[in-house]
Amino acid sequence: MTALSPGLSPESATRTAGPGRNAVRRFAGALHRRPRLRLAALLTAPLLWLVLAYLGSLAALFLSAFWSTDAFTSEVVRIWTSQNFEELVGSPVYRTVALRTIGVALAVTALCAVIAFPLAFYTARVAHPRRRPLFVVALLMPLWAGYLVKVYAWRLILSEGGPLDWALRPLGLSGPGYGLTATVLVLTYLWLPYMVLPIHTALAQLPDNLLNASADLGARTWRTFVSVVLPLVWPAVAAGSVFTFSLSLGDYITVQIVGGKTQLIGNLVYSNVTLNLPLAAALGTVPVAVIVLYLLAVRRSGALRSL
Repeated sequence: MTALSPGLSPESATRTAGPGRNAVRRFAGALHRRPRLRLAALLTAPLLWLVLAYLGSLAALFLSAFWSTDAFTSEVVRIWTSQNFEELVGSPVYRTVALRTIGVALAVTALCAVIAFPLAFYTARVAHPRRRPLFVVALLMPLWAGYLVKVYAWRLILSEGGPLDWALRPLGLSGPGYGLTATVLVLTYLWLPYMVLPIHTALAQLPDNLLNASADLGARTWRTFVSVVLPLVWPAVAAGSVFTFSLSLGDYITVQIVGGKTQLIGNLVYSNVTLNLPLAAALGTVPVAVIVLYLLAVRRSGALRSL
């Protein structure tokens, strides 16, 4: 606390403190009295960045999709046309690739949910409380490795004569090799932690008395899971599915490394960026539209209300 000069009262010290300090105190008092103003001051900068960097780039992407490309020079011609979207809708190749991409994203999401449930249940409800943090860290450790390192490791595992072939050969089986199956397997491995973590959190917060009450009323394990556990954990599954679905929908590097001749939307966007930028922009709007529809469907189902 600053010592006052002899004969100088606290009121006089406040008056002589300077206009800058008084202005700061008035501003702080205004923020304290007006919670909405305080919230607006906190959110203005991130919202401004969101509008300029994210929504602005999406708007530029959508606008450039209505341009065309000079067939001789491959330069972008800024003349409005709907030719790119007409080609997307009318071409069976693009429709097939779009449906294949959505199918891969749904398959990855379903596999992640099926695998994540027993893992999360063990770490949240079965494992010793002292060991639970260690199991959670072990499940999240794949996120610490580089993306390309993990994908190329899987390329080695799935290669002909690789470790998977060597393990399955005594059983008279062989690995899937490179292709659509390999793409789904690798994407499931990559995005599984994003599904495990929210389900683990939801199961850890599940009240024990509900499970005990279900058992006391004679419900078997499957009945308890369907009627008690799943409705309470479903919002966490929906939250995890948003990550797994959106990340799988826009991925293209994994398909290039382990997908063989498989083509997804991301590959078409990547291959057309330098050759036909407006067409690549039109292709890029497809995942955005699908993700928006997916979010609306999840929100309409009511799964996100209790998150």
